[in-house]
Order: sequence, then C-alpha cells, then structure tokens
Amino acid sequence: MTEDKHEFDMLTELVRSGSDQELPAGQPTSTPIYAAATYTYESMDQMDKVFSGELPGYVYTRHGNPTVTILEDAMRVIESGATARAYGSGMAALHAALFACELSPGSVVLASQDLYGATTNLLLTIFGAFGIKSVFVDFSDLESVRAKAVELKPRVLIAETISNPLLKVCDIDACAEIAHTAGARLIIDNTFASPYLCQPLKHGADLVVHSATKFLGGHADAMGGVAISRDEFDNPALTGVMKLVGGVLSPWEAHEILRGIKTLGVRMDRHCENAKALAAHLDSDARIGRVYFPGRAGEAESAIAARMLRPENFGALISIELKDNSRVAAFRFMDGLKLVVRSTSLGDVFTSALHPATASHRDLSPARRRELGISDALIRISVGIESVRDIIADIDQALAAAAPGAVASGSSA
Repeated sequence: MTEDKHEFDMLTELVRSGSDQELPAGQPTSTPIYAAATYTYESMDQMDKVFSGELPGYVYTRHGNPTVTILEDAMRVIESGATARAYGSGMAALHAALFACELSPGSVVLASQDLYGATTNLLLTIFGAFGIKSVFVDFSDLESVRAKAVELKPRVLIAETISNPLLKVCDIDACAEIAHTAGARLIIDNTFASPYLCQPLKHGADLVVHSATKFLGGHADAMGGVAISRDEFDNPALTGVMKLVGGVLSPWEAHEILRGIKTLGVRMDRHCENAKALAAHLDSDARIGRVYFPGRAGEAESAIAARMLRPENFGALISIELKDNSRVAAFRFMDGLKLVVRSTSLGDVFTSALHPATASHRDLSPARRRELGISDALIRISVGIESVRDIIADIDQALAAAAPGAVASGSSA
C-alpha cells in the first residue's frame, strides 16, 4: 500500500519545486543545467524506443531537456495541472495554449478587451490571418460576456487574472461557467497574479499561461513562458507546438526561472505589502487623478478580488493617472524617477515604471486606447521589494517634477 503524498503549503511547495526529481549521478541539492543539444544511448534499439516514447529519456533539446522538464513539472504541481510545457517567451506559451484549443478557419475567440497589447495583436494578426475571428468584450460585464458567448458560440474565451494595465480582477469562476456552457474553453493569463496569489485551474480555467520573465523569474535576467493544462489530452498539442514551431526554452533560462520560483512566495508577500502601502499613500495625492489598484476598488470589484486572490494580497502592480492628463506630464514623471527603474517589463525585485501608451499598448490606435481608458497620462508601476519608504519618496519627488510649472531636469531657470 502506497502512502498518499503529503500536500504542502504553497510556500513549501515553491521552495521544494523540482527537488523530488530522480536525477542521475546522485542527488544534487540544486537543479543541474543540462547544456546538451543531443543525447546518445548504448544501442539503436534503446534510442528508437526513447524517440517513440516507449521509454523515458531525451534525444534532442528541441524535443525536451532535463532542466526544462524539472521546471515544467514544478509548474504543473504548483498550478495543480495535468500537464505543463515551457517555451522561450510568454507569447510563445500563449500561442501554444490557443493552438491547443483546436482553432480553425471560422472559429471565434471571445477575448477580454483589457488584454496585453501584444496578446491582442497575436489574435488579430497571426490567428486572424488564418480566418480565426476575435471579438473583444469587457469581461467585468459578465452579462455582456454571456450574451456574446451565446450569440457567437466561441471556441475559446481568454482573459487575464489581473488585467494589463488597469488591473481589473477577472471572475474566473463565472467566466469558466460561461465558457463551458457555450462549449468553449477558458484560457487565463496568470502572469500578473502568479500562482502564489491565484491558481486559475482550481477556478475552472482549462489552460493557464505565464510570462515566466516576470514574477516567476523575478530578477530581470531570464525570459520564458509556461502553459499549464487542467486536462492531460492537451499534452500532445502543447508538446507538438514546442517541437514543431521551435520556441523552446533554453536550459539556462529554465534554471534561472526555477531558482526564482523558490523565492516567489516571500517575494510576493513583500511586493503586495509594498503595493498596498504605496496605493494608500497615493490615493489622496492631489497630483493624481486616479489610482488603479484591486485593493482599493469598489465593493463589487473588491468582492471578486477577495475570491480570486490570496487573502489580503492584491498584487504588486499599481496604475496611476496623473491629474495633468498629458503625455508631456507622463514623460516628466518618468524622467524624474531616480530609484524606480524605467522598464518595459514588470515583476522584478526592483520597482519599475512603464508608460502603457508608448510601451505595452503602443500598437493600439490612440482612439482604441481612449476607448479602453488608457490615457497618455497613465503610468503602470510594478512595486518591488525595496524599503517602501524609499519607493514612496522617489515617486513623490517624481510627481513634483511632473507638476505643471515644474522646471524640467537639466533646463535653465
């Protein structure tokens, strides 16, 4: 009789991720990097059986790599999925997840209007070129989502746990029910929340994707993506995209991301604590027109966040709209930052800021950005794990630099 596996707390699971793998040459206490492109065997019969899948093993790193497999297994366990595959970027992982949903010419994707700009472009330009129609709707209006699902009979619904950049929290339970009633599958991009704050598969999602470049890696030194499925039957499609499209994850990147995952829990606790304090500080600042933060949303939105996210944690991102609603003011604020890093990413240990209109949502037309509420004065802040007093002080002085009448840095009086 085998003993049931003990269910660890999430913090323990993250630290122990990948450590129960059977590795050759003893038991190293850290994950080895298998920097090999090819593998050999004692006989052709053995190699043939590994190639066919009759025996476990590796033949070519585009088909699989031991270091990458350890990361995949860790993410499968952490997200409570049946299968997981890693890719060279978050966009590659998202492409694979969409492909696994068996889209074909004439298929409809019902997408949240609040997606990352590149995700929107992936749907419209890459999948659109093959006759796949994408329809965008406000996923915070569940009745509209339900009506569109009944009308369009989509193959896929896709949304983000916490949207980019206005930080709306998706009611995944409700969206999963809508998707499954319509015979569709639900893909959730869980990058902004990370598996520490939310596990979408437990809320009914069919596939969850991450840009591992962000919170999973956490140190701005590795790029990758992961797709995790609730059902084993997705494995052939996810694996096939990995092998045939070739967007594979390097074992070096896999090692860095896996190392980042081990500290994800303690980092996210500090990220969220700092973000909550910064949001409270900025909420009454007269220089700011609006603060976007799930922990300071309305009653209905807060109730959804409380169900979807880890208790008392609302994520590490804040978006602010300057009172002086202009690109000039936004650039002055960004240029005035000294501690906070101007960066085109997020989820790192350091605090960073991004101007969505010229970065994450640059490819959307100005009219479309206005429709979505992404103004020229909107700034997205990824709150790091530094002293929150230092973060606040730097943002305060940058706000002063951005105020009307302030003298720009380097200008003569």
